[in-house]
Parts: sequence; structure tokens; C-alpha cells
Amino acid sequence: MQSDYQPTGDQPQAITALTYGVESNKPHQTLLGVTGSGKTFTIANVINKIQRPTLVISHNKTLAAQLYQEFRDFFPDNAVSYFVSYYDYYQPEAYIPQTDTYIEKETDINEEIDKLRLSATANLLTRPDTIVVASVSCIYNLGSPVEYGQYVLELMAGQLINKTTLLTRLTDLQYQRSDYELNRGLFQVKGDVIVIYPAYTDYALKLTMLDNQIETLNRVDPISLKPLKDQSPGKREMIYPAKHYLTNPVTQKEAIKQIKADLQKRIADFKSRGKVIEAYRIEQKVIYDLDMISKLGYTNGIENYSRYFDGRKPGQPPYSLIDYFHKSAEKFDTGGFLTVIDESHMTLPQIRGMYRGDQSRKQTLIDYGFRLPSALDNRPLRWDEFLRRIPQIIYTSATPNDWEISESGGTIQQLIRPTGLIDPEIEIRPTRGQVDDLIDQIRLRVKKGQRVLVTTLTKKTAEALSEYLGKDIKVQYLHADVATLDRSDILEALRKGKYDVVVGINLLREGLDLPEVSLVAIMDADKEGFLRSTTALIQTMGRAARHLEGKVIMYADRNTKSMREASSEVERRRQIQLTYNQKHHLKPKSIDKPIRAQLIKRAVIEAPQPDIIQLSKNQSVDLTDLKIDSLTPLDKIKLSKALTKRMLAAAKIMDFEQAAGLRDLINQVKG
Repeated sequence: MQSDYQPTGDQPQAITALTYGVESNKPHQTLLGVTGSGKTFTIANVINKIQRPTLVISHNKTLAAQLYQEFRDFFPDNAVSYFVSYYDYYQPEAYIPQTDTYIEKETDINEEIDKLRLSATANLLTRPDTIVVASVSCIYNLGSPVEYGQYVLELMAGQLINKTTLLTRLTDLQYQRSDYELNRGLFQVKGDVIVIYPAYTDYALKLTMLDNQIETLNRVDPISLKPLKDQSPGKREMIYPAKHYLTNPVTQKEAIKQIKADLQKRIADFKSRGKVIEAYRIEQKVIYDLDMISKLGYTNGIENYSRYFDGRKPGQPPYSLIDYFHKSAEKFDTGGFLTVIDESHMTLPQIRGMYRGDQSRKQTLIDYGFRLPSALDNRPLRWDEFLRRIPQIIYTSATPNDWEISESGGTIQQLIRPTGLIDPEIEIRPTRGQVDDLIDQIRLRVKKGQRVLVTTLTKKTAEALSEYLGKDIKVQYLHADVATLDRSDILEALRKGKYDVVVGINLLREGLDLPEVSLVAIMDADKEGFLRSTTALIQTMGRAARHLEGKVIMYADRNTKSMREASSEVERRRQIQLTYNQKHHLKPKSIDKPIRAQLIKRAVIEAPQPDIIQLSKNQSVDLTDLKIDSLTPLDKIKLSKALTKRMLAAAKIMDFEQAAGLRDLINQVKG
């Protein structure tokens, strides 16, 4: 661990207690730490002391990205990885019997996140010093770590290997040949030169063959193909699969045989009940999938057959990222691994709820002949299965639930901030004229170079309020529809001053580290419910606790039970903090925290002019003179693809207004 800070306040006692608990094999521990008390720093110190692989689970991708950046800074020489759902957009396969509507699975996979996921599993199987920051996607079905670990291609200069054998092995690892472009998961062959772009790295591998021997092997820049600096000669390169789901040729025939047998049983079952359409559906679907698997070793939706290829029995839990941790601990003899559940009051309910929702949707698909019953075994872990697989857990939260506290036999409290900062003041103001009052409060903070967070109850309200405030205030909304990696960029832009205000709903609650924020405004604070519960209010208030002038304004016409309980708890903590500061003559000061490197480095792309869109070096389109009706179907397809690239380019530099305009134009072109 590397850090410029030393544990202070009540961090030392928390580190000692948690470390002792882990070394004593205590299964459950709870760290109750107020916002800004350095819970992540405390956990990093514990990891440093116990020297075990660690899984950190967060309940949302934005917070997971922040934690990943923090742990990456604390452990710069270790394998710190990021593992979240790789979908920017996900429409699961579903069937609605009432309207006879089949919804095909539709996804938009983020290749950068896919790379980070593959990097996480590769790190676990190759290094003992791995920390993975994950969302609850870590409990979902993933390929077997045993199969994944066996599908490794080891290369080194001087190695004897037939060129055809090498290319066949790459294909087995789900790498695809492409002579026109080089992206992750692809390889090129030009004479005796082979260039491989591993799915989980930022570099490519260039090797030259001489007869049946690898003459040279170098890491190269994937664009220029120039060798990278500081390469150790003769170093082995391990190439792991390009996908997590693989089929072993040895077990594939047996698996396909079993699938065909179960298919015939299912067809017979449907026909015996007079369900001829369902029998026809399942036969067509499965035969097509098996044909793809036999020829390519892969098919969309192959995870629904994972039970057969994994050798699991019906109902047996699937493999997940947690199994890779067990495999890592066994391989490197680390004495097990540690799991940290961040913001446990939110993360645990998510883990509990994933299984039932997944099963309900899939059962409908099975009943109407769209999937075999084996699809039920492509699922997240059940709550009891999750607990059995996690040997030791540390729960961290400013508001832990009764379950964590009970399982841990109490809490280890961390209420003192190293900076001496105390919890923010709380003020309740009427809703009448609340927007005008909010604008006045924002302007006061902007003059001082401070930032503001505003929470609303709905996405529509967040967007409408952002639009209204945006007339003369730099503002941006943040909610679940914003792409995963863009959320972190928006918060970074807030810290840098590109925005003065961010308006959100539920993403502005737990864990966000924004020391420039001096005001948190809670709209409709008296609307009792999930977003205005005691826990939610305490967590939201905590976003103002990192600033010396931190303040919370709740706009409400009545003082609800949740508001009273939240205010009371915050006041209790304030008194403890004030007493500590007086006793130790500690003068509070705002947190001065550097802005970390981006989760993923983005290329800087110049935004196109609003009316002239440059589609390529030699082609542009004038929006003022665009006649969509006169375009041929082929021209429309080409234009929509080109416009989509420009839309993504505009979004990357946060020109969301232009991106939205291009999105609407694309919809017009597509009709």
C-alpha cells in the first residue's frame, strides 16, 4: 500500500479491530463509518495487513468506479481490477403472453468494460495480489474458472509451434481473424507475422514465425504496431480467452447429446399437452443454437446452456466471479480471500433480490417454448448460496441495517473525520417558491467556487429542473439512463468546475467523494418512501460532510418521521465530533483531494459543427440541406451508421445537446 496519509482519529482502532477479526476467522464484521471518515482508507490498511486477495462489492457502477480509482491509487503496483455489467443498454429476452409479444434479447456491450472484466479474471488466475471492485454482477453466471484457466495459450520467443496449430488455438480461445481492422479479441496474419490483440489488455502482441518457431515476440502499440518500451526479452506471454463462456471440445459432444435428449423430452411434453406451437418453437430454437455451437463453438445465448457444458446438475448453482477468487486462493495458497460489501444497507438487498426477478422472467420463456428448462440454471446466486461461498465479510456503511449488525455482534464505529470536519447543518424550508430559493442558494455557492448537489424524486423532474436551472447556471443531470462511464466523467467535471450543479435522484446518495460540494438540496423531502426514508436522507446529507461550510436544505411542508430520525442521528454524530475536536484542539478544515485519473482514458475528439457533420475525411453532410425521403435504403443505412459514430464522439466530449440532436436525426433517417 502507498499513501501520503497516516491513520488518525478513530481509524487506528478500526483497522486494528477489523484486522484482528479477519485473522481470527470471524465471518462477519460491520464498520459503521460516517461519510468522509475514510472507510476506504481503513479497508485498504486492513488489506495491506492481511495480504489476501479482496473482492469489494458495490451497489452501483458509479460508486464502484470511484472505489476502483481509490484502490488503484492505494495499490499502484498490484492487480486492481474493475468488474461490472458490461451493458450500456440491456433488454433481456422476454415473452408477454397477454399480447403474444416476444422480445428478443438486445444489448449494447461496452467493449472497454468487457476488457476490464476479462482483465479481472485473468489477474485472479495469474497473480496473488488481486483486488477486484465489482457490482452485484459478480454473483451472476460466469464461465467455469477451471475451463477458463485451462484455455490458456503460452507464448515465448524461441518456442516451437506450428503456425496452423497456433491459429487454431487462437480460434479455440474465441479470437477472430480480421485482415482489415485490429480490435480487442481479433488477430491478423500477414505472411509470417501474426498480431494478436488480447481482449483484456491495452497492448497487442506481435510475433514473427520462422518455419515452426516463434522468432520474435513483442508487445506493441495496437495502432502503430511499434514495440513498447521496457520489454524484458524472453518474457512469457499468457493469452487468456476472449470470452468467459467457452465449450471444451472434449465435453462438447456429450453436452450436445444431453441437450438433444432434453429437447426431445421437452417436445414430447408439449405435444402431450396439445401445445404444438410451443413444441415447434423450442425445436427450431435449440437446433439452430446447437448448429452454431458445433460449427463456431459459440452462439448468442450460450449461457442458457451453461449447465450442460459446466457439468452441473439441474438446480446446482452456477459459477460466478466468486469461484475465481476460490481458485486464486487455492492456486497461490493465500489462506482464503476477503470480501468487503460497501454501503451494505443498499448492496445486500440487491443481492437478495436478483434471483427471484431473474427466475420469474425465464420461467415464462420456458413455459411458452422459447427456452429449455436449463435456462433457469443460468442465473445469479441465491442469497444462501452467496453466503456459503463467502468465508469472511466486512460490511461498511454509514447506516448499516439490523441484519449486518446482528450477524457481526455489533459494530466497529468510525465517526471522527481525520480533517476534523463535523456533519453538516440541517435546515428545513417550505416548498413554496423552492426553485427560486434554490437558485439564490446556488449563486451564493458559485461565487465562492463551491459546488451543489440537488436530489429529486423522478428522472423527468431531474431533467426538467436541470433545463430550467441551465438558463444561467452550469448544470447537468445524472441518473440511471446516463451511460456507465459517463457518470464518472460528469462527477469529475463537477469537481473541475465545468458544472456548478448536478441534479440527480438515487445516484447522489452513497459514497460519492466530492469535497467541493458545500450544499445538498433535497426537493420534496417530506414525500415518505424509499428515496426519502431515514437511511436515504442520512446518506444524502452525507454528501455535504466533506466541506467546511457543508449544509443541507430540505424543502418540505411537514416534518416527517424519517426527517426527524435522520436529523436526530446526524445531530448525535455532530456532538461526538465536536467533543472530540474540543478535546484534541482540532480545527476543522475542508478535504483537499486530487482529481484521480479517469477510469478509462478517452480519446479527445473534436465536436463537429452543428450544421455540417463530417462523416469521414472526404464526406460530410449538410443538415440544412438533407432530404431524407430522397435517400435509398442503402444510403440510409450508411448515413445512420456514420451519424451514430459522430453522436458517440459528441457524447464523449460531453456535448450532450449535440449528441441528442444527432440521436433524433438518426431516428428520422431510420424512419
